[in-house]
Amino acid sequence: MLVFSSTIEERDPVRASLWNDTLKRDRMQALFISRLLQGSRTSVLLWAGFLITVIALVDWHFEENISFQFLYLFPMLMVGGCLPRWQVAAVAALCAGLGEVFDPFPWTMPLGISRLILAFAAFFGAGAYGFEFVRTRRVENDHLREIEREVELRRGTEEQLQFLISSSPATIFTLDAKRDVMLANEAAHRLFGVERGKLPGQAIARFLPALATVPTSAKEAPLFHTEMECRGRRQDGEVFLAHVWFSTYQTMSGPRLAAIVFDASEELRDRAEFNLQQILSGSKVLVAALCHEIRNVCGAIAVVHTKLARDQQLAGNEDFSALGTLVLGLEKMAGLELRQTTHSVAESIDIRSVLEELRIVIESSFQESEMSIEWEVSELSPRVWADRQALLQAFLNIAKNSQRAMEGQTRKELIVRTSIEGNTFEVRFIDSGPGVSNPEQLFEPFQPGAQASGLGLYLSRTFVRAFQGDIQYEPQSRGCCFAVLLAMASDHELDMAART
Repeated sequence: MLVFSSTIEERDPVRASLWNDTLKRDRMQALFISRLLQGSRTSVLLWAGFLITVIALVDWHFEENISFQFLYLFPMLMVGGCLPRWQVAAVAALCAGLGEVFDPFPWTMPLGISRLILAFAAFFGAGAYGFEFVRTRRVENDHLREIEREVELRRGTEEQLQFLISSSPATIFTLDAKRDVMLANEAAHRLFGVERGKLPGQAIARFLPALATVPTSAKEAPLFHTEMECRGRRQDGEVFLAHVWFSTYQTMSGPRLAAIVFDASEELRDRAEFNLQQILSGSKVLVAALCHEIRNVCGAIAVVHTKLARDQQLAGNEDFSALGTLVLGLEKMAGLELRQTTHSVAESIDIRSVLEELRIVIESSFQESEMSIEWEVSELSPRVWADRQALLQAFLNIAKNSQRAMEGQTRKELIVRTSIEGNTFEVRFIDSGPGVSNPEQLFEPFQPGAQASGLGLYLSRTFVRAFQGDIQYEPQSRGCCFAVLLAMASDHELDMAART
């Protein structure tokens, strides 16, 4: 199992050894202080008072020319760790006075005052040292406990991160300044087709050439945090489409790069197949529309031919008969029904999710055009009977038409509103555009003056009608409104069951 978040030991062994020695020394000093000051503040002061009394009695008992004043330094160290400075000064004065009272040396004014001042300075200095030492050690102990707590938290975080990365299905790895793999999880080995544990040390240019070209960032240069799509290669030479999220960062050992890679080959195949299916469907509808127009022309020619055939002079004319046969053959070739050329796989779909996808697709472009969209979509939307992709294309075409119509308007607002009328679910697109001048020609193919090919609404209604729906234009006093009518899935399924 691979560790991605390096510990102190992994980054710098010498520094880690010094760090451990410092922790051991701090623990020993803390243990000494804790034993010296073991117990409550009251018990320490009682022990200090007891020592002062014993030292005073010993000094009073021995009358030889020996001074025991230096022994007061020990209780002063104890007192310094428990009392504030002014109380430490009072105890120091007491100890200096006791030492001078029981001192066997004769008292003289200049010499006695000097001894008293020096003794007080020594005792107060010892107490002040104990005060500062204990205070510092307490702060250091608190800091040491905080460091140990942070170390434990970091260790726990590293373990969680280690498990998360090693068990992740996404390919995750890090690169050094030479763009060689440093660490990689099991998913990376599977993606590149490398045996487990053999990927570290290999150049990433062998698998992702584009990632190897990312420049190494200097300390003062900005760091990268971006994504890209490129071609990847497995160890056996198989090529795949890779979607890469990567970022660069700095360490004590130099620049590094961390990357997450996703194999998008399946997504590319699905997208290509969907685009091909859309092209084929659109081409079939286009051919059907042309055949429909040709059939109408052939029908008119056939009527004229029938009338002319009554003329006895043309009845036996071979060229006239051949012309009639040619018209009938052309009419037969053009006699393709639109419903036979369109292919739609209808199913029960969640209409709300389709509208959410439409919102993701169009909302950003509307905002860039300074147009607002108001979504009046019911929270309780039933399932409808439709082809999801075809319905989304129809919605998108209507929305884009509204966007083009509102480009020159002062008020630019599109309302997407849903409602239920009987067994029909209705989705209305209401815009604040200039409206439609010739509504009767809306759904005809190859309209003159159309901004695009003139097939958008024609194809959209064809797609919707393929799964028993419809698109209707609803006149408005201002603007334009298109209603997409869809059969609710439960009612449609019951109707299909009754027919069978």
